Amino acid sequence: MQILYKSTRGGEKDISASRAVLNGLACDGGLYVPDSFPKLRVSLEDLSKMNYRDLAYEVMSLFLTDYTEEELRRCIDSAYDSKFDVPEIAPLHKADGAYFLELFHGKTIAFKDMALSILPYLMTTAARKNNITNKICILTATSGDTGKAAMAGFQDVPGTEIIVFYPEGGVSPVQERQMRTQKGENTHVVAIKGNFDDAQTGVKKIFGDREMNEEMASHGIQFSSANSINIGRLVPQAAYYVYAYATLVRDGVIKAGDPINVVVPTGNFGNILAAYYAKQIGLPVGKLICASNENKVLFDFFSTGIYDRNRPFILTSSPSMDILVSSNLERLIYLIADRDAAKTASLMKALSDGGRYEITPEMRAKLSDFVGGYAAEDEVFATIHKIYTKDHYVIDPHTAVAATVYDRYEKKTGDTTPTVIASTASPYKFARNVLHAIDAAKYDPMTDLEQFDALHEVSGVKIPAAIEEIKTAPIRHSTVAEIGEMKDVIRKMLGI
Repeated sequence: MQILYKSTRGGEKDISASRAVLNGLACDGGLYVPDSFPKLRVSLEDLSKMNYRDLAYEVMSLFLTDYTEEELRRCIDSAYDSKFDVPEIAPLHKADGAYFLELFHGKTIAFKDMALSILPYLMTTAARKNNITNKICILTATSGDTGKAAMAGFQDVPGTEIIVFYPEGGVSPVQERQMRTQKGENTHVVAIKGNFDDAQTGVKKIFGDREMNEEMASHGIQFSSANSINIGRLVPQAAYYVYAYATLVRDGVIKAGDPINVVVPTGNFGNILAAYYAKQIGLPVGKLICASNENKVLFDFFSTGIYDRNRPFILTSSPSMDILVSSNLERLIYLIADRDAAKTASLMKALSDGGRYEITPEMRAKLSDFVGGYAAEDEVFATIHKIYTKDHYVIDPHTAVAATVYDRYEKKTGDTTPTVIASTASPYKFARNVLHAIDAAKYDPMTDLEQFDALHEVSGVKIPAAIEEIKTAPIRHSTVAEIGEMKDVIRKMLGI
């Protein structure tokens, strides 16, 4: 069955998967969504016998229907190879009564690698399929992890340039150093004077700027996105939730068909939406537990039906979740509005104009799959300390947000359904905060380099290559710009 894509705002329909991957964002500012949800063609029992690459093919081929089997398998095999430091690609680790899905074994030690390792292959294949001769310029806003993972994926890929915007002072020192030391003749990094939402809004405006796009076209360039708004990011993410379930079946934790719950630390709503998509294609998921940090706009939305970004922006120890405009929520809004594009567009306009919208009681009733929760900073540190002390397992602050929310959910509801927690970053990426939680007096005085060695001693986990690289790598990117200068920066970096 062929799956075609349409915009959540009604401006495009009958778009092939490869064209949706290439475009990134619909021309009307909406996000591409499948016109229907396919269903898994292979039994859960059979999936449990597959390795990651074969299982990923079974999931992705349902959505990317105009890619041939040869094309898609080539993309998958190229992505999920020795770049990952464990053969399972996304292993499960049991601790504190849950199963932590470790999504940080890729090149940049964050979950974004799971999708951004394959996106360049999907995109360049799509360009060939659609006879595109333009150079593809990837524009991306990052709250910390997407930028490095996207640049690593697109580094020196022929026919591409990538420009990443990140909030100055709004990412961790390791995240910033990873981006600023990135190699590649086609990679560019810009620190924006503002927060992530400012950067993301600026990128979206450029995508919707007809004059800017025509100017680029006249120079043989077209824009695309590596953010989770790109359907080529979302589909590969759905695969690892299916793999987690298959692993639980294989290990005898559950029987095929038994339900699981999923907890996801959430900022831009893409990672948890991927779990929701996995449920739509037939994965037996019970509750999707959406875990927020102190920027709890999503918790408030699930609690009240009101989305309101008019609030202070809080910098936390989980910077990849420091987001007040969760772009991927639009895809869920579209579904619970019964695929009413006009209604979705109206709500998104209200968000853009006034920073707020409210969904109807009928729409709220369709959110029963979701549970919202949030964790304060002191709770995050307490959870890191508790799990280390109890199980000698070290987690990063984002994962700790999810673990805190799950602990509270289980105590409140008594729900003991086997639960997968998305572990989204290596603790090495946030070594200072992690060690502070474990023993502040001992580890706070250490330098950053000393802390990497200390975390190795504490965790027993080898220092990742990504950390070893940045210890000595030279700074290659130092551009800082105001929000209003983004278009000029792009022109300069592309030599226009």
